[in-house]
Amino acid sequence: MKYLEEYRDSDLTRKLLADLRRAITRPWAIMEVCGGQTHSIIKSGLDQMLPPEINLVHGPGCPVCVTPLELVDKAIALASLPDVIFTSYGDMLRVPGSDRDLFAVKATGGDVRILYSPLDALKIANENPDKTVVFFGIGFETTAPANAMAVVQAKALGIQNFAMLVSHVTVPAAITALMESPDVKVDGFLAAGHVCTVMGYWEYEPLAEKYHVPIVVTGFEPVDILHGILECVRLL
Repeated sequence: MKYLEEYRDSDLTRKLLADLRRAITRPWAIMEVCGGQTHSIIKSGLDQMLPPEINLVHGPGCPVCVTPLELVDKAIALASLPDVIFTSYGDMLRVPGSDRDLFAVKATGGDVRILYSPLDALKIANENPDKTVVFFGIGFETTAPANAMAVVQAKALGIQNFAMLVSHVTVPAAITALMESPDVKVDGFLAAGHVCTVMGYWEYEPLAEKYHVPIVVTGFEPVDILHGILECVRLL
């Protein structure tokens, strides 16, 4: 398959690893921001193949993991109401609140439904005019456009019983929080290509200048990620 298998090429991966070993002059801590990158790194075994001088730090890029506890508790409270149909991506249902999760609400009779798109919640709202349909809108820049589109569509269609519990965060703010923390030592970042496809990379430039850290945009395959790590080391 053109432009997919090439990014998993074992010979090219070995060559990039050799280039990386030659480029390293000291230990570096590099954070991959996105959970999808972390998954690819572990799945492909890159974490085991990298030179020992490279310490990969797994970043804040999972939108489920960075959703505040107080919002999870609000979601559980809303889902427990008898006149509410609570909708969410499936991975949010197992996230624990202070005393239970959304699966527990569903198990005790709450109308909690798993969706693949916030636009599906509009259809449910249209079919259930006597209920308030709430969608749990979580995520980074990549999910914000679809959530916003659902709100726009609800207004255009005159759907009055649709609501959204919003927990959006942005990657530049997360990087800023990390760099401002006295307990965090990160020498460089691998930013996620799909986020930059949505928002561009212009917000990263002042961060790189202010904190003197390289930020390299990569994809999600082994060759992408190794290219990013190598470029990060060269910049450092």
